[in-house]
Amino acid sequence: MHAEEPQRLVGARKECPLVAGVGEGETFLASAIPAFLADTRTAMAIENGEIVEIEAGAVRVTDLEGNPVARETEEVTWDADAAEKGGYETFMLKEIHEQADAVAETITDRLPGDDGVDLSDVELSDELLRGVRRIVIVACGTSYHAGLVGRYAIEEWARVPVEMDVASEYRYRNPVVGSDDLVIGMTQSGETADTLAAMRLAREAGATVLAITNIMGSQATRDADAVLYIRAGMEISVAATKTFVAQVAAMYLLGLRLAELGGTLPPERITELVAELKALPSKMEETLTATEEIVTEVAARHSEQEFFLYLGRHIGLPVCLEGALKLKEISYIPTDAYAAGEMKHGPIALLDESTPVVCVATDSPILEKVLSNVEEVRARGAQTIGIATAGNGRVAEVTEETIEVAASDWILQPILAILPLQLLAYDIARKRGLNVDQPRNLAKTVTVE
Repeated sequence: MHAEEPQRLVGARKECPLVAGVGEGETFLASAIPAFLADTRTAMAIENGEIVEIEAGAVRVTDLEGNPVARETEEVTWDADAAEKGGYETFMLKEIHEQADAVAETITDRLPGDDGVDLSDVELSDELLRGVRRIVIVACGTSYHAGLVGRYAIEEWARVPVEMDVASEYRYRNPVVGSDDLVIGMTQSGETADTLAAMRLAREAGATVLAITNIMGSQATRDADAVLYIRAGMEISVAATKTFVAQVAAMYLLGLRLAELGGTLPPERITELVAELKALPSKMEETLTATEEIVTEVAARHSEQEFFLYLGRHIGLPVCLEGALKLKEISYIPTDAYAAGEMKHGPIALLDESTPVVCVATDSPILEKVLSNVEEVRARGAQTIGIATAGNGRVAEVTEETIEVAASDWILQPILAILPLQLLAYDIARKRGLNVDQPRNLAKTVTVE
């Protein structure tokens, strides 16, 4: 801005979000749409390397040489009410309770029948998907954990090898990647700097790049060959909740579509999984209702502890990692998450009689192994809190406290198992008097290295 031209504001975009809001006789510049959503739902994306000049009734976009750039506006489908708390005490609690709707929005029209997945909106051809020989997922934070769940599903169903990489490491590793690879960049904002850099690196090396994101018009959507939108709606709380479950749901859709095209699952198994996926939103509602009170009680008993350990194996490990991250993010309690089979290689030394150990022990092919690890922990005097599938009484036999989630196919359990862990982190943070929506030192979108 310039004192001599108060009617004009000039912005430039370089490796960070910038969007213009176009209203009636007023125009806005912001890093994210929620900043002006109460005033207008008409937005214009500004791309990297562009300059935007706004006045009350006009928007002009140019490149760095001053050449005009034609740019269409987009109508944001979010209701302005989405930016309000809607009767909940915090945005995070509101968003926890919006998760069933987020998953429903992500999957419903992509499961039009009973026997398959429709990903025509993603614009990746069946021929290309059939030719994929390896998948590499690059992501950071919560998105990384969602990718880990996706790895289990894709390898189990489609028999395609999947590698996971922290985007900030991948971009500096000189990775081996080629034209037969599908590289998936997972970023809820579509603006995560490290993930964008990893996607560009892979695309320059000849890989097909798929973005899985929540934000239309974000940089990830322009840096990718194709986009799978998760449709979670606006998420305001810094700690991701509904974008995590929606990302996991998107990975399930992709895994099932790959299995269809590759013929790696019998038709009856695909039909069974489609039915289970369609049932997830109602089972999420059921789980939130059934666990909210008991989680509050568990949180009250452990909110003063100064260290937590989370344990799980196989499909439960990403749930542990994400549950522990939520607790660290909003309660500031040092928390470690570990593959339960690695306990005896060091972490077991951390345990004493005051240590709460959260054990994700939902149904899976290796549940008995998990329960054996839980017994080892309990033998050291730690306080065990089990996350179990409803109807499986074995977990309650080896844990002091048990929280049950609705039964589903074992590979879909992470979407249900994470719900009480989100509530546990939330309740502990609130009991400690903390601001769960804006935890210290954190930002919703990480646009720098």
